[in-house]
Amino acid sequence: MYCHSSNNKNAYITTPIFYVNAGPHLGHLYSAALADALAKYHEMHNYKVFFSTGTDEHGNKVRDAALLNKLSPKNYCDNISLMFKSMCDNFGVDYTNFIRTTDEKHQLGVQQFWKNLDDGGHIYKGKYSGWYCLSDEAFVPTNELEEIKQSNGIVQKISSSSGNTVEWMEEENYKFKLSNFQDDLKYWLKDLSVVKPIKYHKILLSMIDEGSAMNDLSISRPTSRAPWGINVPNDDSQTIYVWLDALVNYLTSLGYPDDKYKNYWPPTIQVIGKDILKFHGIYWPAFLIASGLEPPKTLLCHSHWTVNDEKMSKSKGNVVVPDDAAVKFTNEGLRYFLLREAVPHNDGNYNEDKVRKILNTELADTLGNLVSRCMGKIVNPQGIIPQLDDKHLQLLKSNDAINLVNSLKSLSSLTQEAYEDFNLHHVVDFTMNSLRLSNKMIETHKPWELVKNINENNNFNKLEAVLALGLESVRISSLILNPIIPKLTSNLLDYLQVPIDARKWNNTNFLITGKLKDHRYQNDDVKNMIFFKKLKL
Repeated sequence: MYCHSSNNKNAYITTPIFYVNAGPHLGHLYSAALADALAKYHEMHNYKVFFSTGTDEHGNKVRDAALLNKLSPKNYCDNISLMFKSMCDNFGVDYTNFIRTTDEKHQLGVQQFWKNLDDGGHIYKGKYSGWYCLSDEAFVPTNELEEIKQSNGIVQKISSSSGNTVEWMEEENYKFKLSNFQDDLKYWLKDLSVVKPIKYHKILLSMIDEGSAMNDLSISRPTSRAPWGINVPNDDSQTIYVWLDALVNYLTSLGYPDDKYKNYWPPTIQVIGKDILKFHGIYWPAFLIASGLEPPKTLLCHSHWTVNDEKMSKSKGNVVVPDDAAVKFTNEGLRYFLLREAVPHNDGNYNEDKVRKILNTELADTLGNLVSRCMGKIVNPQGIIPQLDDKHLQLLKSNDAINLVNSLKSLSSLTQEAYEDFNLHHVVDFTMNSLRLSNKMIETHKPWELVKNINENNNFNKLEAVLALGLESVRISSLILNPIIPKLTSNLLDYLQVPIDARKWNNTNFLITGKLKDHRYQNDDVKNMIFFKKLKL
């Protein structure tokens, strides 16, 4: 058995490494952006974060894709891996390390991990026969098979989980004693927080209880059949199973087998898609426990993306390439939509009209419009950014102002809870609600009317109070949304002259003091900032 190590201020967050049999699509970007947002959230809480992503480059599917493109496997992998790295760079995914499974250090680490399993008595050689799915590069248990009748009348067996065809395979290879770890995995799963959302925790526990998922696992392939991979130590006739190779990236990215990996182990959050739950929720923790290492603290399993309510597929021609979509919606706009729209336990749906509506309504008309209302030349010709204080609040006694203040006072705690429950859509919902209340407060107090009669009825102080409260809403909202849309909100925080050291989570509290000057002023060049340009319908 194992026990969790004590908490420290280091956090290790990972994406799944992306398979290079094709270039990036919307789902890849979502995984990367989700992990990145969680990494940035942890950094706001003063964690030292190691954030790892990268590419999975071995296996027959990669070799076949290389042949199809008339490239060597290495050159093909170089090209596709660069596309994934560029996706991360273009969309503000600030990884600490981008790992490739063709890296020499990774390959040496995988072989060392194999030796540890072997030395522990967890590997044996034997005959293996069963239904093999080439597309998934995995043997499929008989209870996970279905039969379909093709148009020519031939009955074909498929994997019920992926829908891909299988074929009967018999070969000699190395096997891992997975069946020995059923109790260990159940013990790990006693903590409901280790697999989120709870829907996927239940699915995983059901797999383990049912038993067939716990059969001893083939972890090598004959080199003659799977030449593009890492050789088994001391046996060049066998190649290490691509999934064992890929999973060990989470260790080698930290420098394993060098002891420095221990600074961040075990992983704090590992973001995965629902299609790879079994590999990360059964095989991965079993490999780790067998090696004497702690399993991840949390697997965050998300659902997939459909396009206009249909599954993405090459055959339908509806695969959304992130760079292409960003031409229409901007990089930050697309990132915002994905993180704002997705619910981890249900598939998200991408629809261009829906994207435009959300971006225009929320980023342009709600947050962007609030900035314009507070910094426009008519109401704020000097570009003053007043620091909100109690004397301002005493001048704003309307129900709309009171409702806004109450909302802002609770916003930090509400959104923190949503982040920690991995419900980023709730983070946005709560924040947009406060911003709408802020716009309503502006409409009630009519700063454009106050400025017309600036010398009457204490109007100068009332105007300053309205602007201060409106801009406090912008400051708090920008900080809370920073993990989700980092570039846009960082620009806005720069505009508000919020110091870098005042951009931590504790600064999301209402009426923060000590970091901001009483009044700041914008120069003429930047007074009329456009936060997010409205998209044409």
